[in-house]
Amino acid sequence: MATNSNRINRINEEYKKELSYIIDQKLKDPNITGMISVTKVKVTTDLKFAKIYVSILNSKNIKETLAGLKKSSGYIRTELAKKINLRNTPELIFELDESLEYGAKIDSILKEIMPK
Repeated sequence: MATNSNRINRINEEYKKELSYIIDQKLKDPNITGMISVTKVKVTTDLKFAKIYVSILNSKNIKETLAGLKKSSGYIRTELAKKINLRNTPELIFELDESLEYGAKIDSILKEIMPK
């Protein structure tokens, strides 16, 4: 069973790398703005679905950017299938990862309360 989870972890990392490249270099949707980074990818064990956690910084409209990513998921999936040769290419589900913003907020609060 351990080898299967290792395989899933390798697939997650590979997808993360390729998705970052595809979103950064290949997407031309004007609704997708800001700096988008893929923070985490979770592929189901049957490789049918992949949850892609993205953090969006400096975007004009975060909801619009996320909607644009969801709308482009078919194209992104096709590009992913060209790069990574697996029997199935999972359906992509984009989720907003707010941990970076949360971390920045905590950081600023700590800076405020810490004595100098």
